[in-house]
Amino acid sequence: MAKEELIEMRGKVAEILPDSRCRVILNNGHELVAYTGGKMKKHRIRIIAGDDVTLEMSPYDLTKGRIMFRHLPERRPDQPGGPARRPGGPRR
Repeated sequence: MAKEELIEMRGKVAEILPDSRCRVILNNGHELVAYTGGKMKKHRIRIIAGDDVTLEMSPYDLTKGRIMFRHLPERRPDQPGGPARRPGGPRR
């Protein structure tokens, strides 16, 4: 068993704050301030208001969290998806 078990929750970004922080409202209605995780900073994954995110929280302080994953909105079949292709097939 780990020294400190983290709580993993899903929520929605309500507001973008300075210094890579966001105000997040969890699915259960709890509101907290979260920062972007290291891999998200490294790969320059942007978070905007309205994004669905997965975050980790410490059981000792439930007012702060770390955003670990940004969920993409589901595409419907009637929406165009992906980059546009050139007619004539791939170039070699």
